[in-house]
Amino acid sequence: MKNQVQLITYVDRLGGRLDGQDLQRLRRLLGPGGALGEVFGGVHLLPFFHAIDGADAGFDPIDHTQVDPRLGSWNDIKDLTDNLDVMGDVIVNHMSSSSPQFLDYSARGDASPYAGLFLTLDAVFPEGATEADLLAVYRPRPGLPVQMATLKNGQKKLLWTTFTAAQIDIAVHHPQGRAYLLSILQTFADKGIRMVRLDAVGYAIKKAGASCFMMPETFAFIDEFAAQARSLGIEVLVEIHAYYRRQIEIAARVDWVYDFALPPLVLHAFFFAQSGPLQQWIAQRPCNALTVLDTHDGIGIIDIGADASDRVGQPGLVPPAELDALVERIHSNSGGESRQATGAAASNLDLYQVNCTFYDALGRDDVRYLLARALQFFLPGVPQVYYVGLLAGHNDMELLARSGVGRDINRHYYDEGEIASELQRPVVQQLILLIRLRNSHPAFAGEFSSEATSPQDLTLRWQAGAQQATLHVNFATLAHELSHTDASGQLQSLQFH
Repeated sequence: MKNQVQLITYVDRLGGRLDGQDLQRLRRLLGPGGALGEVFGGVHLLPFFHAIDGADAGFDPIDHTQVDPRLGSWNDIKDLTDNLDVMGDVIVNHMSSSSPQFLDYSARGDASPYAGLFLTLDAVFPEGATEADLLAVYRPRPGLPVQMATLKNGQKKLLWTTFTAAQIDIAVHHPQGRAYLLSILQTFADKGIRMVRLDAVGYAIKKAGASCFMMPETFAFIDEFAAQARSLGIEVLVEIHAYYRRQIEIAARVDWVYDFALPPLVLHAFFFAQSGPLQQWIAQRPCNALTVLDTHDGIGIIDIGADASDRVGQPGLVPPAELDALVERIHSNSGGESRQATGAAASNLDLYQVNCTFYDALGRDDVRYLLARALQFFLPGVPQVYYVGLLAGHNDMELLARSGVGRDINRHYYDEGEIASELQRPVVQQLILLIRLRNSHPAFAGEFSSEATSPQDLTLRWQAGAQQATLHVNFATLAHELSHTDASGQLQSLQFH
């Protein structure tokens, strides 16, 4: 993976028209001569599979090995890899209830060759499940992990559905499950994709009497899957929202993890004018991390809170009262818009996230926003910038009202004219300048250090021989300095306004 900033985007929401040319259009936008030409070293394409408009914005694929023809073809993906590293999602936990495999199972029931592919309650609890067993299962959303379904052949089943009724969990160790996942990896490798993100992998293994989330058996599955991917020349990113110490443990066993603690900690630093919790995390965070401030999901809260699964009680990176106040500050900064998209206010519930654009979470303050991005880029790891964040996007209340899905507040559809207009905003131009600096300056391949000279200050520094880059931020006054050497070794300064 290149040590350069990557873009995270939906193909159809960044200048898309759903006319079969969207992937080609994206390639022109990001390629030489495009409006974002040579800004990014790579791009994470959020689900582009058939179909992109199911129950969960493409995360419930009908056919995980087919590009949605409204976006383009595998040849278009291959063309995109000529200039950029491309990451794709492998959705390991489930597939669509409209998939050919599930339709065959529904029609033929236990006589279907895919009968063992889909998890039922009995498959996990052959001796039966007690109330305590079901309550012990870790849930990302309200409700039980199973749904009653009547198959087309008349059979009734209790199907395991971690997320929605349209996303049927698969048995990853069943021969059909293994073949299914390997076919995805092989297709990706053949088409030039060299990085994959394991979506929802923390829930992939189920075990009677356990939490069914990030168990030893889950780690063993990740190890096995990553080995398969590496044999095909593919690196693996694991997506886990969990207590911060679990994230450190996970990072020691995988290629890449997300630094999901960073977004709320950066907000905390600005909201409370203190660097302590952020600096505490910097001192222990894994370096094989993709740093993010925003993604297609909400702003994680569980990642810096106390360990909810520990009966003894393990404290988080910030006290509970400050965590609650952080959430309320986001709601206040967004004029209450995030409250309308979070928790019980919207469907597709996420118990551990606040749905809001990062720009709106900071009250549309350009200086704070650019400093937040500078902090992200200066930390060890590979930065990713979400397409809405790239354009310092606002909450899309119209889309939220149409869909009723909380996360859609941060999933705006930009047309080409809108992109051209947003790229002229000073905050966006300064962000792109910062991305180019992060991608090209040799200091970022050197040694990293950090220090907090006061409770309100933080300094991050990179040094590679005579080349250096330094960021200093005072979270109380917003006084800041970003300095770096130029080609002749002279110090240059960049100020945000």
